[in-house]
Amino acid sequence: MNNSPIIGVTPLWDAERKSVWMLPDYLDGIKAAGGLPIILPIEMTEEDADQIVATCDGFLFTGGQDVAPELYGTKDTTGTVVSSPERDKLETLLLKKALQADKPILGICRGFQFLNVFLGGTLWQDLPSQHPSDIVHRQGKPYATPTHQVTLSGDLRTLLCKETLEVNTLHHQAVKDLGSDLIPMAVAPDGLIEAAQMTSKRFVWAVQWHPEYMFKTDADSLAIFSRFIEHCI
Repeated sequence: MNNSPIIGVTPLWDAERKSVWMLPDYLDGIKAAGGLPIILPIEMTEEDADQIVATCDGFLFTGGQDVAPELYGTKDTTGTVVSSPERDKLETLLLKKALQADKPILGICRGFQFLNVFLGGTLWQDLPSQHPSDIVHRQGKPYATPTHQVTLSGDLRTLLCKETLEVNTLHHQAVKDLGSDLIPMAVAPDGLIEAAQMTSKRFVWAVQWHPEYMFKTDADSLAIFSRFIEHCI
């Protein structure tokens, strides 16, 4: 009998094709850590969300389109925002229900940004124009290659037993003002917060980089998935 914890994974959405899709790396990272990933639907009612939250042992909020600026009280001031109303609606409902139920949550890239906005934080809409830096935060392939360093703190530093970590990077937006009840766990040399946690919940971690691309060759990336799955058991 398979006793692996069931992990609900927020879907990727192609608006042009009206198609739900998924990068297998997210699923593979969960499976490598001992979880059973389930791709969630893009639309759900309150009742659907209640049943899904009751069924799943934890949730992975994936990367993808930009978070709509209206969700943090502003508009697109840079002309660079590509948002997804479908994902914003889904994840607002799902995150609310998952936090209320105190289900373990791991956010990656957009998942970190969405969590931050949900908790009242704000975002840099476009790093090159709003937060110029010597660090290129949107690298090319191969995505499994780390390109810059972050300084660790909190439970992430405790988990990895190190002060700094080499990470990959695939984002043009980032956390600006941190949301309520979030504390930083990693900061880039240019001051960007690259990971955070909610200490008031059983397990809510989010990272700006992409451990799903690195876990096959990087023990620290796998350790992040493993710590998440441990809390889902």
